[in-house]
Amino acid sequence: MKTIIEPFRIKSVEPIRSTTRAERQQLLAGVGYNLFHLKSDDVLIDLLTDSGTSAMSAEQWAAMMRGDESYAGSPSFDRFEAAVKDLMNFKHIIPTHQGRAAEAILFSILGGDGKTIPNNTHFDTTRGNIETTGAKAVDLLCAQGLTPSDLSPFKGNMDLNKLQAFMEENADKVPCVMITVTNNAGGGQPVSLANIKGAAKIARDFGKPFIIDGCRFAENAWFIKMREKGQGERSIPDIVRDMFADADGMTMSAKKDAIVNIGGWLALNDDTLAEKARMRLIMTEGFPTYGGLAGRDLEAIAQGLKEVVNEDYLRYRVRTNEYIVERLDKAGIPVVKPAGGHAVFIDARAWLTHIPPLQYPGQAVACALYEIGGIRACEIGTVMFGRQPDGTEIPAQLDLVRLAMPRRVYTQAHADYIVEVCEEIAKTSSELSGYKIVDEPPALRHFTAKFEVLGV
Repeated sequence: MKTIIEPFRIKSVEPIRSTTRAERQQLLAGVGYNLFHLKSDDVLIDLLTDSGTSAMSAEQWAAMMRGDESYAGSPSFDRFEAAVKDLMNFKHIIPTHQGRAAEAILFSILGGDGKTIPNNTHFDTTRGNIETTGAKAVDLLCAQGLTPSDLSPFKGNMDLNKLQAFMEENADKVPCVMITVTNNAGGGQPVSLANIKGAAKIARDFGKPFIIDGCRFAENAWFIKMREKGQGERSIPDIVRDMFADADGMTMSAKKDAIVNIGGWLALNDDTLAEKARMRLIMTEGFPTYGGLAGRDLEAIAQGLKEVVNEDYLRYRVRTNEYIVERLDKAGIPVVKPAGGHAVFIDARAWLTHIPPLQYPGQAVACALYEIGGIRACEIGTVMFGRQPDGTEIPAQLDLVRLAMPRRVYTQAHADYIVEVCEEIAKTSSELSGYKIVDEPPALRHFTAKFEVLGV
């Protein structure tokens, strides 16, 4: 059949409240035009993030009732560890309360002044956790990934030639090589299996550990199955195992592709590094068999890892984004193509050509989405990445707006409404104004900065 239906039935619902445009204008001004500060009750469709916002299944809720809350030695940890190792066979599995905690632990050990860590594209907290230690985060994304309209199948790939040259010049400063799957900051674009293995080989040639940020590993595996030569007949679990086979470790936010509301882990093969990580974990997160999580959370993750590799689920998940991208593209609204795995990305810089990057076109689009339709989205551009560690500001490589789709939450009617709101904005997009930042913290400013509208 042509129609790909949601592969689930709805057993419990949560009401959402409508507001008027006048109310939303007041609410935006009241929070300094920072969508992170809106109360969720004032949001009609919340696409700020797909992290921790997914709907858990009946089996996950049932598994939570089995959660054992023992401080040490919980059987819930054993089930969690077994589920992770079934897909990513690392020697040490260290639970954390979410992915950024895993990053903080890893880079507190590997980071430091003078260090440099390459990646295809570091996302915000990864970059923040690296730079907080004094290290430098370097992006080596392939050229196709910097062109939103390019239809290449694996625009999240690392540029392996650049990585090779970078390592030849900087290997003594590099404590590890990373790769992010899928590439969140670059439009949710996938990384090919060949590219993962190529990056791993370069890291190994220089004697450096290869670390995967695996938050959306299942979505990435689906794209490998659909797009990479020789992978179409393989199962998703087998592709996932192959993705991690050459890695020395991983960081993971289980709030994405484990379909839970909280949780994560750090996985490592090196005994010495794992011992240091566990000591840090005990100081900041908890004992190594719970790591800042309740036993019920560990149980939900274990079940979620079984569900996320289901092909019916992944087909529906990716098709949701493809459907919206196709309709927006047809309407003449610039979007990142092909559609990403977890979100729709609007190319705000191409859409609002009258607003220069340092006046934040992505912020203008994000605020318009809320004002016109009550949709909360996230700017991924110069607001998020423009401020440099030395305090200067430069335009980001791209100015995007991410419409992150929570897993198993919204229906096709919601998707149609999202398209209609974008079409309504398009009628007067040339009249949108830029923004200026009037207050910001020294790091990760997009979470708490306050804005003013220019020319108003």
